[in-house]
Amino acid sequence: MNVAFLIVMGIYLAAMMVVGILDVRRAGSFEEYAVAGKRQGTLTVCMTLLATMLGASTTIGITDTVYDIGFPGIWWLLFGAVGLLLQAVFLSERVRAIGADTLPHLAGITVGKAASVLLAVLISISWIGVVAGQLVAMHSLVTFATGSSSKVLMVILSVVVILYTTLGGQLSVVKTDKLQLILILLGVILCFAYLYGSTDGALSDAASRVELLNESYGVGNLFTQFFVIGGVFFLGPDIMSRNFLSKDGKTAKRGAWISGTVLIVFAFLITMIGIWAKLNLSPEELAGQKTLMVVAGILPKWIGIILSLGLLSAILSSTDTCIINAATIFTRDILGKKNVTWIRGAVLVIGGLATVIAVCGSGNIINILTGAYSIYAPGVIFPMLIAILVYKKREVRKGIWLTAVALGGCFGLAATFLSDWLGSIGVPEGVVSHLSLIGMGVSLVIALSSVRWKKPERE
Repeated sequence: MNVAFLIVMGIYLAAMMVVGILDVRRAGSFEEYAVAGKRQGTLTVCMTLLATMLGASTTIGITDTVYDIGFPGIWWLLFGAVGLLLQAVFLSERVRAIGADTLPHLAGITVGKAASVLLAVLISISWIGVVAGQLVAMHSLVTFATGSSSKVLMVILSVVVILYTTLGGQLSVVKTDKLQLILILLGVILCFAYLYGSTDGALSDAASRVELLNESYGVGNLFTQFFVIGGVFFLGPDIMSRNFLSKDGKTAKRGAWISGTVLIVFAFLITMIGIWAKLNLSPEELAGQKTLMVVAGILPKWIGIILSLGLLSAILSSTDTCIINAATIFTRDILGKKNVTWIRGAVLVIGGLATVIAVCGSGNIINILTGAYSIYAPGVIFPMLIAILVYKKREVRKGIWLTAVALGGCFGLAATFLSDWLGSIGVPEGVVSHLSLIGMGVSLVIALSSVRWKKPERE
C-alpha cells in the first residue's frame, strides 16, 4: 500500500499545484485573492466550509480522543455543529450585510481601528499554532505512508500546500476544497461501512459503549468545550471567512445550516470508528501511532488508500484556509495593505514558521489546537458577538471593549502556558482547569459594560 499511496499522493499534490498555477492571473486583485470575489453560491460555500472544518482535529484527533476517553469524544464535533447552527440563526446574515473582508476588519467597522489591530495580532499569533497542529497530523500520515518517520517528506508536503496557497489564494483554496471534501467524506464512509459491515455484532457492541459523560469527561469539560470549541465554530476567523466569500447573507445562512447538519452526521461516523478501534485494537497494536492511521492499515488496500487520501485532504483543506486567512489578516489589518504581493509574502512567512514549529515538536493534535483556541475564544467570541449585535443600534466605548478582549486573551494565555506554574503557587485546581471559561465570562461582562445601553436624550 505504501508505494501505491505515495504514487497516488504525488499525482494528487501535482493536481493541487496545477490549480494554484492556473489561478495566478485570476487572483490578481485583493478581492479575488483574499475573498474569492465575494460571489460564491450555496453549494460552494457548504463544500468549502465543511472542508475547512474537517481537518486534523476532527478526523485523526477525534479518533485518538475517543480511543482515550470513549464516546464523549464526540462532543468536540457536536459543539462545533451547535456553534455553526447558532451562527446561522444569529450571525450569518448580519455579518455578510456589513461587508467585511476579515474578522478583524469586521471589528474595525463595528468598534474601531484599534479593535481591528488587536484582533489581528491575537489571531495571527494563535493561528500559527493552529497551522502547526495540522502539520503535526501530516507527519503522522507521512509516517504511515512511508513506514518511517520522515520529516523531510513532511516538509515537502508543507511546501506544496504553502506554494499552491501562495499562488492562487482563496480562489485556489475554494476549488481544491471541493475535491478534498469528496475524498474526506468518501474515505470515512467507506471505513465506517467496512468496520461495522464485516463483523457480526460490531455495531451492537459499539452501541453498548455509548455514554455522554464518564470519569474521563465530566460536566466541567462539557461547559469548557461548549464555549471554547463551539465558540470558535460560531465566530472563528476561518469559519467566518466562508461567510465573507459568499454572494449574499441568505447564501451564508444556508451554508451554515447545511454544514452544521452534515457535521452532526460526520461526528457520529468518526466517533464510531474510534469506538471500533477502542474495542478491537490494543495499546500494543497502536504502538504510539495515531489511531485512525492504524485503522487505515488494516482496511482492504483500496479503502485504505481512499481513507488516507481523505485524511491528507482533511489536513490540507484546513491548513490552506488557516494560512491564507492568517496572512490576509496580518497584511490587511496589521500592516494596512490590500496588496496581493504582500499577502503572498505573509503566506510564505506564516507557513514557514508553522512548518518549523511542527518539525521541532510533536504531540496530541487535539491538545495543540485546543491550546490555540483557548487563547482566541476567551478574548474574542463574546466581545465580537456583542459588537455585531449592537452595530448601528448602540455606541460601544472602545477602551472598555478593548479591555474585554485583552483580559479574556490573558486568561486564555494563562490557561495554555501557565497552568502548571499557577498550580504550584497554590491556585486551586478547579480555577486553573477552567481559566478559559472564566476568561470568557470576564470578557462577556466587560464587553456588555462597554455598550451605552441608554440612548442620549434629545434636547
